[in-house]
Amino acid sequence: MSATTTNHRRGFRLFALDINEIGLIVILLVLYFGFGATTNGFLSANNHLSLLRDAASIAIAAWAVTLIIIAGEIDVSVGPMVAFTSVCLAFMLKADVNVAPAILAALAIGGALGTFAGSLRAYFGVPSFVATLGLWSALRGMSFFTTNALPVTFPDNAFLDILADNMFGIPSSAIVMLVLFAIFSFVSQKTAYGRSIFAVGGNANAAELCGINVARIRVLIFTTSGVMAALAGVLLTARLGSGNAGTASGLEFDVIAAVVIGGTALSGGRGSMLGTLLGVFVITLIGNGLVLRGINPFFQEVVRGVIIVAAVLANILVTRYREHRIFGA
Repeated sequence: MSATTTNHRRGFRLFALDINEIGLIVILLVLYFGFGATTNGFLSANNHLSLLRDAASIAIAAWAVTLIIIAGEIDVSVGPMVAFTSVCLAFMLKADVNVAPAILAALAIGGALGTFAGSLRAYFGVPSFVATLGLWSALRGMSFFTTNALPVTFPDNAFLDILADNMFGIPSSAIVMLVLFAIFSFVSQKTAYGRSIFAVGGNANAAELCGINVARIRVLIFTTSGVMAALAGVLLTARLGSGNAGTASGLEFDVIAAVVIGGTALSGGRGSMLGTLLGVFVITLIGNGLVLRGINPFFQEVVRGVIIVAAVLANILVTRYREHRIFGA
C-alpha cells in the first residue's frame, strides 16, 4: 500500500472519529435542553450531582471495557463483578478489617477474577463471551448465596464517607472517573501497550507475527476490567453504605451500550475513550430524564434495548461506509 493511500486512510479515520464525537455532542445537547425544558427538577444542582455520580458508576468500568472491545473481545460480567466485590468489601469491613487493606483486597479479588476470564480466553481458546457469561452467573449466584439477598451493613467509616461525599463541589466518584479517563486516554493513544490492543483487535494473527504477545494482551485487558469493576464496587459501597448483591444489576448492558454508542467497533480495532465518555453521558442523561418524567421502569428497559440495537446498527453502517470510501468497494 502506498504512503499516500496510508495517509488517506489515517486522515479519513481521524475525520470519521471527529464526526462521530460531534454527532454525540449534538445528541447530548438535544437531550439536555429537551429534558431541561420539559422535566421538572432536571436542571437543579442536586440533579446535576446525581448525573455525575451515575455517570461515574458506568464510566469507571467502561474505560476498561473499551479496551476489551477494541481488542475484539467482550466482557458481560461487569455488573455481578461490581456487586460481588462490593459484598466482599462489606464483609471485610463488618469483620473490622482496616479500610485500606480491605479496599486493596477487593481490588485484588476483581483483578484475579478478571485474570481468570482472560486466561480462559488467551490460553484455552474459550470465547470471551462464554468465559465472562459463566463468570456473570457464578458471581451473581455467589453474591446472593453469601448474603441471603440481604444488604451487608458495616460500621461507619470516615474514608468511605469521603468517597461518598463531594470534593470541591464535585462528587468524589466523578473526580475518580475523570482522573481515570485521562490515564486510559493516555495509555490507549500514547503507549506501545495501547497500540498493541488496537493491533490485536484489528488482526490478532498479524499482531502475533509482528511480535506482539497476544495472549498477554488479552489477559491484561481482562485483569484491568476486573480491577475497574472492583473500584466501581468500592465507590458504590461507599455511596450506599452497605454491600448489596442486587446492586449494579444490568450495569454491564449500560457499559457496553455506552462503549458502542461512543463509536467503538464490536469487531475490534477501532474506538476512543472520548467517544466512550460521550456515550456514558448519553446513557446517563436518558436514564435520568426518564426517571424524572416518571416513565415506567419496565419501559426504560425497552428504551435501553432499542438504544443498544440502534448503536450497533449505526456502528456497522458507519464501518461499511468507511470501507467503501477507502477501498472504493
